[in-house]
Amino acid sequence: MTYVVVGGGLAAAKAVETLRDEGFTGPITLIGAETDRPYERPPLSKGLLLGTDEPGGVFVHSVDWYGEKAVDLRLGTTVTAIDRAAEVVRLAEGDEIPYGKLLLATGASPRPLAVPGGERALLLRTLEDSLRISAAITSATRVVVVGAGWIGLEVAAAARSRGAQVTVVGSGALPLQKVLGDEMAQVFADLHRAHGTELVLGTRVIEVTPAEVVLADGRRLPADVVIAGVGVNPNVALADHAGLAVDDGVLVSSSLATSDPDIFAAGDIAHVDHAFLGRRVRVEHWDVAIHTGQAAARAMLGQPVAYDRLPYFFTDQYDLGMEYTGFAPPGAEVVVRGDLGAREFIAFWLVDGRVAAGMNVNIWDVADRIGELIHSRAVVDRKRLADPGVELADLAA
Repeated sequence: MTYVVVGGGLAAAKAVETLRDEGFTGPITLIGAETDRPYERPPLSKGLLLGTDEPGGVFVHSVDWYGEKAVDLRLGTTVTAIDRAAEVVRLAEGDEIPYGKLLLATGASPRPLAVPGGERALLLRTLEDSLRISAAITSATRVVVVGAGWIGLEVAAAARSRGAQVTVVGSGALPLQKVLGDEMAQVFADLHRAHGTELVLGTRVIEVTPAEVVLADGRRLPADVVIAGVGVNPNVALADHAGLAVDDGVLVSSSLATSDPDIFAAGDIAHVDHAFLGRRVRVEHWDVAIHTGQAAARAMLGQPVAYDRLPYFFTDQYDLGMEYTGFAPPGAEVVVRGDLGAREFIAFWLVDGRVAAGMNVNIWDVADRIGELIHSRAVVDRKRLADPGVELADLAA
């Protein structure tokens, strides 16, 4: 039985690695549309843009690993269709590859800047994109970043750290407002302003010219380089055309199985029926790519899987490092432990008196404790939660 993995990113790489680690000795084919072998994406908006990481360090496995593990690695190859009845995937060149089990890890694509001249804006998704942006941001560059989400802010921080003049344009009143709420969003607004980045908020871009970005409120921002970080769309066309259930991603069970029991999905496209959260979630982050890829591989082998890992992501911007664990709905109550002004604190989001998520900022080695507190479902005392002298483990008791 051949196991086929479609998608050349981190989730795909971790899936084939897990298949071999779990003892599967049958044929595996990994098909990736990019010409580079699978790599990790966080450095693309962090170390590579800062110039502190080397491009060769981003790859999940060595050049020789796939041959050593007898994985048929097909790069620069596009899958155009899945024939579920025949159990084959069809390639753009016309070839057909049969599968016994199939994993879709097709990732996501950045949304283009849909305004006149928007094609001039650089997008960040691939290694090639990152190297292009890195070459464009210099100390003499006027950079306008469109989008005040995670990618936009990380790109802005990298560009500003390298001496560029940077302006971030966002439609909300604060960056990350929808994700973090007003109080925590203000922390990131203050951070960027403290480092000399201009934030132009509450407006939108209506045109990009060769020399300017034109805003809806009439302002015109001089720009040598325009970078758009306005979100991504999950690449679900292949699954959709094959008749699989899709809705903001590919719908999968807690075992990462799609509506076809022989087809699984992982990474950015997986809209998971989460075993702990009791709801569907789709998370576009590094940690989820790793762990859904591993979980899907085990499920493909027939092992019992109930995906319950809490969403986790991190960011590095200037002198701020942050980890976020859990899942909190908009408007959840926030309790802070530590010093907001010094940007050394933990923020907790509460739902029904229980911790649903936690964000540790410049405080380390606590993410696991936050996860344990969330998993405990304990109703917490807010004063004790805010008190740095109270151990997090004691709150979970």
